[in-house]
Amino acid sequence: MDINPIRKLEGFTNPKQIPHTYWVAPLTALIVVFGWELTVRLMHLPTIILPSPIQVLERFGELLVSGSLMKSTSATFIEIVLGLLAGSITATLLGYFIAKSHLFERLVSPFLVASQAVPVVAIAPLLFIWFDTGMFTKVLICALIVFFPVLINTVVGIRAVPQSLHELMRSLRATRWQILRHLEIPAALPVFLGGLRIGATLSVIGAVVGESVSLDSGLGLMITQGRGGYDTPQVFVAVFTLVGLALSLYGIVLLLEKKFLAWQDINHS
Repeated sequence: MDINPIRKLEGFTNPKQIPHTYWVAPLTALIVVFGWELTVRLMHLPTIILPSPIQVLERFGELLVSGSLMKSTSATFIEIVLGLLAGSITATLLGYFIAKSHLFERLVSPFLVASQAVPVVAIAPLLFIWFDTGMFTKVLICALIVFFPVLINTVVGIRAVPQSLHELMRSLRATRWQILRHLEIPAALPVFLGGLRIGATLSVIGAVVGESVSLDSGLGLMITQGRGGYDTPQVFVAVFTLVGLALSLYGIVLLLEKKFLAWQDINHS
């Protein structure tokens, strides 16, 4: 009987188990756009309330030609990537030590839980006061949002390794590094990558929060400007661009899963 909890999670973490119904997403998008356009026309909604897809597309073209969309997207993307990397690396290292030491867990857990009780959007203004309004603070906000889910998944993944496998590795006189490399990392990787999926999408929220407070660059600034100027199509363009960034990052994590978890399919073939 297979009692390894990592294998039980395989159906949720292995991207190759996803059915090949790629046509569903485009079809759903077309239905949503059609319903959106139909709603605007039938209800005669003004642009300030709900612009039509054509109006949003026209505004997208204007922002793209002017270069402001690419500039804002580039700034936001850099903040997201740096925040995701910083938050994930820090969470992974700290999560490993928490998973290996119950004493360390008891020391830091109250602070970690307390940090999650305070929304980042509430402390973002303080971070800009304490540090600056530049990229560092916005990357820090992204990292703080990414940190907790990756940390929890790292701890769960490391502790899910069966004790019997640890004893087997020790009986083979494996070093601590060999146990980490050949046992703990492969076993924890599915759960860790699951947390990274969550962190990748949350990092987009962190970037928007930081840019909405700093008001110096990025898609968050574009949303704030569009809202202040009653330019609803611009707000939609910025929001859809953020969705595109989130989906791209999510897809990259799925590709990483496909690459690094290929051994699961070999074991089950």
